[in-house]
Amino acid sequence: VGPYVLVTPNETRRKQLQQIAKKELDDLERWKKEHKPGPITLVPQRLGGNESEAQVRQNQQMILMQSKYQKKHKREEYVKAKKAAEEAEILKKKAIQREKAERLEVKKRQEEMQRREMLLEDQKYKTNELLNRLDVGLPKSDSCQIANPGPESTAWKRSRAYKQALGEEENRRLEEMKQEQRRKAELMEFKQKQEDETRTRALKNEQRRVNNAFLDRLQSKTQPDIYHPGYTG
Repeated sequence: VGPYVLVTPNETRRKQLQQIAKKELDDLERWKKEHKPGPITLVPQRLGGNESEAQVRQNQQMILMQSKYQKKHKREEYVKAKKAAEEAEILKKKAIQREKAERLEVKKRQEEMQRREMLLEDQKYKTNELLNRLDVGLPKSDSCQIANPGPESTAWKRSRAYKQALGEEENRRLEEMKQEQRRKAELMEFKQKQEDETRTRALKNEQRRVNNAFLDRLQSKTQPDIYHPGYTG
């Protein structure tokens, strides 16, 4: 630590500063007393509304009960809407599964139809092959110039008639199967159209019900609770 000089305080200067500060504080107190606000004088008047305290309390109690009922009503509507949405989702999934099952059934029927057609074609081919082998040993129609046909020509005619009848029967059965498949396809398409219309109608009804419930909730907010026991209209 270096050398320092001790300065003796000036008592006269300190007293002057203290006097100036005391004078400013006194002036401030005097100013506050002079500018102190006087008493407030108001004209007596009636405050509050036209209802009594008991009636106000009763109205508050009624509003509280109505709010509780509205909350309960909103909660019930929410549960109903949630349940309806779940049921609609379940119906939608069931409809999708039903459509898949119907498409699978149509596919199985088509495959069965194709299998039957292939079986008929194979049977027809084998029958024609057998009849052709029988025709090899029989005389042709243009080579038979005898007056009295023999047993060979009679057998040949019978084989030709049987072959023609068998072919007509196979064609008839094939045509019937095609018509049956066509009728089933038309019936399936008609049924699918009806299910689509039913599903669309159900969705529209559900949307209308949800909209009506929403409008009812809005109306219940703007009108008093008519189900409250103390409601007088």
